Amino acid sequence: MKKNLTVHTLLAVGVAVCTAVTVSAGIAGMPSGSNLSSLMSPAAVGDTVAADSSSAGTAAKTSVDPLAETNHNIVDEVIWVVGDEPILLSDVEATKLQGTYQGQNFGDNADCTIPEQIAVQKLFLHQAALDSLEVSESEITQGVDQQINYWIQAAGGSKERLEQYRKESITQMRQELRDEFKNSQLVQKMRQKLVEDITVSPAEVRSYFRNLPADSIPTIPTTVEVEIITQTPKATPEEIARVKDQLREYTDRVNKGEISFSTLASLYSEDTGSARQGGEIGYTGRGMLDPAFAAVAFNLTDPKKVSKIVESEFGYHIIQLIDRRGDRINVRHILLKPKIEAPAVEKAENRLDSIANDIRSGKFSFEDAAMYLSDDKDTKNNNGLMANSTQSERTSRFRMQDLPAEVAKVVDTLSVGEVSRPFQMVNDHGKLVCLIAKLKSRVDSHKATITEDFQEMRNIVLAKRREEVLHEWVVNKIKDTYVRMLPEYRDCKFEYEGWVK
Repeated sequence: MKKNLTVHTLLAVGVAVCTAVTVSAGIAGMPSGSNLSSLMSPAAVGDTVAADSSSAGTAAKTSVDPLAETNHNIVDEVIWVVGDEPILLSDVEATKLQGTYQGQNFGDNADCTIPEQIAVQKLFLHQAALDSLEVSESEITQGVDQQINYWIQAAGGSKERLEQYRKESITQMRQELRDEFKNSQLVQKMRQKLVEDITVSPAEVRSYFRNLPADSIPTIPTTVEVEIITQTPKATPEEIARVKDQLREYTDRVNKGEISFSTLASLYSEDTGSARQGGEIGYTGRGMLDPAFAAVAFNLTDPKKVSKIVESEFGYHIIQLIDRRGDRINVRHILLKPKIEAPAVEKAENRLDSIANDIRSGKFSFEDAAMYLSDDKDTKNNNGLMANSTQSERTSRFRMQDLPAEVAKVVDTLSVGEVSRPFQMVNDHGKLVCLIAKLKSRVDSHKATITEDFQEMRNIVLAKRREEVLHEWVVNKIKDTYVRMLPEYRDCKFEYEGWVK
């Protein structure tokens, strides 16, 4: 995506959004950079770029700290070029600030380490583009919604307070986060693709740990198994009717030629990621879309017509076809979400409180209640047990930091077998849900043993093997990539060889 030649600092979007890309391979959410091949030759490294004050202000506000207030009015500089993508001095300074806030220690070599980490992300993003990897609009919307909700909680639960401190609207925050989240997810998917076929045998695991010194045997962190029962507060029929009537009005205005679909999407769609593109989601495969949305979108044939109203996991949509290329489709849509009123939330919590009391009194088990009473499609058929899907496996065990923040906060106060009081969280579809949780099991932190912790040990060896493969891939990618840097960076001690050519 092309951007103006101004300071455009993109910071990591935070642990609530992207946790899978490790620092050893680069920082998730680093900028993809601007495609400046038509504006700047490689010889332009070191050229001074005047920073737009409003752009710099936006850069400062993209920190994970939701209440951060920083004003930058600086002159920026291109310090590296990787391929035809620049790395700006402001990128490095912003990353350093972000890392400091998150407690990350770059050591004494930060001015060398950080540009290298940003450059590595550019390599992954370039390969992701070559391999046509995609992040769906629904994934982007979910991730951005989760981050915004995380910030709102950090601001005391007040949207107004968050907007006051950051001096921008929630809509502006969403727009800033969209590209950052998309890039971080593309990097993650590219890394996963590169190592998806890597395996280790039991013999390799035993051999690796047999040769480890006693003081190098890893500590297994505390893990838990958690069961949940959810109730989703429902919008009133009147509110749903209002949303549908609004969408019918939009359809009527488009059909009469009063206004374009894209203009209405820009003004009113609650999918803020696509709204700024006039509702356009880009060429997307069926599997990347919500099934209900895809079923209607892929049946559209006339770009002049507007679809019927579609209900998805995210809300209600109308859709307009733009183009079709083979098994990929490009459409515009307008999303409206019915508002959930306080009585509906109170009703859901009261229902869960009653269920929890019946479980405690022995009328039925938590597992039976989850199967028959829970709204959560992902857990109800598994007795309410939450699943932790990682790059290498699907397990029921979670480290506390891998649980949703709201769940972890509650579970941390429970004893094994205890059922919580009702609480709220925003799910992966950006919807408010009410739930109760049960701590099924807890294994406290301990030194690993080959008999009791074989799976965890296998994961450690597998992660080591995958990092070796990724390291080798980066080194080989550098060999085939144009790299130019300011002279003061040529004496740096880099993790990957081959940057200096």
